[in-house]
Amino acid sequence: MQFIIRMKIMNEAVSAGIDPFMFRLAIFVLSIFIGYFVVWSVTPALHTPLMAVTNAISSVIVVGALVGVAADAAGIASWFGFGGLILASVNIFGGFLVTQRMLAMYRKKN
Repeated sequence: MQFIIRMKIMNEAVSAGIDPFMFRLAIFVLSIFIGYFVVWSVTPALHTPLMAVTNAISSVIVVGALVGVAADAAGIASWFGFGGLILASVNIFGGFLVTQRMLAMYRKKN
């Protein structure tokens, strides 16, 4: 359902004379700013749950990258999908290691 809505918005933007690349670039830049302000407005006590949510979002990116790789076997989408797969995988595994270390700080020392 979301895919259909996104395609409808994209088609309306293209029919209005907006370049699709600039439309996507604007969404990307806005998401960077939103992510920056969301992360830096979180209190330090909530950084561990934030890391867990970030890992969950990265796993969704991995699924999207796999779909991108499978959709077009020879196109540039497969290379971008593969790059997204590698970067999101590194983010997931690194995030779990950092989360584990953060949780270890709260354990009682014997």
